Amino acid sequence: MTVMEAIKKRCSVRGYQDRPVEKEKTDKVLEAARLAPSASNRQEWRFVVVQNRDTRQRLMKAAKGQAFVGEAPVIIACCAKTDDHVMTCGQMCYPIDIAIAIEHMALEAAEEGLGSCWIGAFYEDQVKEILSIPQNIRVVELLALGYPAKSSSTHKERLSIEEIVMHERWRK
Repeated sequence: MTVMEAIKKRCSVRGYQDRPVEKEKTDKVLEAARLAPSASNRQEWRFVVVQNRDTRQRLMKAAKGQAFVGEAPVIIACCAKTDDHVMTCGQMCYPIDIAIAIEHMALEAAEEGLGSCWIGAFYEDQVKEILSIPQNIRVVELLALGYPAKSSSTHKERLSIEEIVMHERWRK
């Protein structure tokens, strides 16, 4: 599979088979995150891999009751051990760097025949309590991972390239 094929295949999966993900596949997904670039090579990301059914059920409640969170065989809490460094452009490093690592994981998951879904609708304090994450660590996103319950359409409604790309300067 090419990178572009993985990009086209990847979609948010919110229904999973009751089937464990092989350790080798989980390891490849995590390795993809480890290899992601980061600002000044800070590598602030940290990951808590959750496979225990009871813990996933508790995380589902912390994720505003989204049923697929408890259904996915793997939930990865994508965290940042950060010094809150701000880049010259004014953006904090850690949210961007964690996002890059998560999308590396999502693309590798697609390569491995797995589905994934970024989860931003959760209560960070509850996730920290459930997973014993220290207060100085940020939980940026959760990532659901597993075999999709049904094959999904790879057609995604997207704006045209002409609507999103400008050359040389912003156009009105």
